[in-house]
Amino acid sequence: MSLWVDKYRPTSLDTLDYHPEITARLQEMTLNGDLPHLLIYGPSGAGKKTRISAILREIYGIRSEKLKIDVRQFETPSKKKLEITLISSSYHVEITPSDLGNSDQLVIQDLIKEMAQTKQIDTNAKHKYKIVVINEADSLSRNAQAALRRTMEKYMSNLRIILCCNVTSKIIAPIRSRCMMLRIPCPSNETVIKVLQSCAKNEKLGLPNTVAERIAQACEGNLRKALLMLESLYVQQ
Repeated sequence: MSLWVDKYRPTSLDTLDYHPEITARLQEMTLNGDLPHLLIYGPSGAGKKTRISAILREIYGIRSEKLKIDVRQFETPSKKKLEITLISSSYHVEITPSDLGNSDQLVIQDLIKEMAQTKQIDTNAKHKYKIVVINEADSLSRNAQAALRRTMEKYMSNLRIILCCNVTSKIIAPIRSRCMMLRIPCPSNETVIKVLQSCAKNEKLGLPNTVAERIAQACEGNLRKALLMLESLYVQQ
């Protein structure tokens, strides 16, 4: 059984619960077929990854949700072996290069370059480019960001980069200038309450307004935390 935070996660842009103006902008970009590099930022639990998943589905369809988990090995110049976990479909790959610390440049140089040079397998795909999602982009080393900038310039024709982070101050200016920047603010307390009540209704759970309001205040705009708190209260009953 999945957690409610996963069970009720929106899977498409038209089912997102809040920030309709951001949703409309993303729908426009995915419809015109020429998605730019994106820098999506905002506080934890605001819905950044949910929107990225929705973008992938909007572009590639349900097949983008057929995911596999791989472990790739890299070797440093000093012959030290490193491993990184990848989540991927036939159309995209999701990575967290900062897991490798100062060796994150290896992932940018080797893995992303390899993907950029590989043509789209699905010849019937509407969009010929692949997408690389980079989590915790604000933790990338300066060397990794410099390598990423060069990759973005060289392989724009068949590769798009989506950077996901909390803040943009640690992202170098040349990368910021090559991305469309989208800030995902925290949902309002009213929005959190609305989502909690919808979840409770689907689970046939009675949720007094006072309880929903307390959860909304305690979660401080983190919708993931709010849903986890609600499910925790239900389990404790």
